[in-house]
Amino acid sequence: MSSTKKILVLAETINEESSSAGKANNAFIKALKKSGFSVKTYHFSHLLVTISEVETILISEKKIDLYYFLSRMQRVLQRFTGKNWSKPLENRFGFSFTFKNDVNSMVSALRKENPEDYGMVITLSKGASYRAHAAILKLHDWHKKWLAYLHDPYPFHWYPSPYDWVEAGHKQKELFFIEIAQKARWLGYPSLLLADWMGQFHDNFKEKAVILPHQVSERKNDTEKLPRYFKPENFTVLHAGNLLKQRDPFPLIEAWQLFLRQHPEAEGNAQLLFLGPATFHEPGLTEVCGNIPSIYKSDGYVDYATVSALEKNSSANIIMEAVSNISPFLPAKFPGLVKANRKIFHLGPKNSESRQLLGVNYPFIAEADDVEEIAEILGKLFIFWNEDPQNLKLGREDLEGYFSFESLGKKVKDLLIDTKS
Repeated sequence: MSSTKKILVLAETINEESSSAGKANNAFIKALKKSGFSVKTYHFSHLLVTISEVETILISEKKIDLYYFLSRMQRVLQRFTGKNWSKPLENRFGFSFTFKNDVNSMVSALRKENPEDYGMVITLSKGASYRAHAAILKLHDWHKKWLAYLHDPYPFHWYPSPYDWVEAGHKQKELFFIEIAQKARWLGYPSLLLADWMGQFHDNFKEKAVILPHQVSERKNDTEKLPRYFKPENFTVLHAGNLLKQRDPFPLIEAWQLFLRQHPEAEGNAQLLFLGPATFHEPGLTEVCGNIPSIYKSDGYVDYATVSALEKNSSANIIMEAVSNISPFLPAKFPGLVKANRKIFHLGPKNSESRQLLGVNYPFIAEADDVEEIAEILGKLFIFWNEDPQNLKLGREDLEGYFSFESLGKKVKDLLIDTKS
């Protein structure tokens, strides 16, 4: 097979049950394979993960390494002193010793590979880590074939408001990310708005941008796992996902109660489901939900198969974002909600990737803290459902095409053609 058809992927995780990053990375790799590429994946998932027709290699932690020794010494020191040394050490060195050891583990694994055997190397990370990217930075022979996928802004102080956290070692992390922008051949983004946002920090972030949206996560042989708390005969509105500090669920709850008062016929025939962690909002969220019979809140994480089945069987699915002037993120669950084919109710700013994709005339949108508007839209959705539940199918073939593996494959093939010209 021609080297241009072979892609090497270095991913921090491909475990679908570990996080939204695990789902997104796994789906991305499957889409590459379905597009006709030969894909070999090295990953640091901490457990064996298989993907059909893809060679997956689990990277083991390198224990004969200075940073492994230092990370263990730090743990011992913290136990004896009762002090967390992470912040002062990261302020001094930029990254934790564990981060550096993990990066060296990835570098050692990839030294077995010859860059000439591949047309492209893609790095996929998770959260605010970017270990895979740090590893390729150390392997200079790969830079001319490197597509660095930037799923979120980084470092944290480059996030838009209200994400206002300045993390330890932020100056070194800033230089690290600029180096990625300088050394990678392409910078992949899930959203156009994110590429625009990052462009304000260095020209390369925009000039090297390639928009490669998250892919639909597909798993074969998953049965429809509908839990007992789901009432299929009811009007059901679902929010599935981690409720971070900046994603405030209480305006939605207030709007839900207002909706029930405005539509008394919905009482006993409607349910609002919150599935996923909500640590910052506890214990208040559990207490409030426990006092409202039509609201169900899960006790933390819910497995992917159950969430996927509920997204397909609910009346409407909610995407909730922070109250802000801009949201450049493409929620990792967006492609799955398009596939679920149920109306998407977006709670977030007008200037957001979600709104741009849904379109200026899409009716089921509101600011995340606008209680009256949210209640009004819930009412409209309920009326449509009451007339005929089929009214709440999303029916967006344009978005299905946008998130398709064919679209992704064409973009990647065009990049590889460009490398030969």
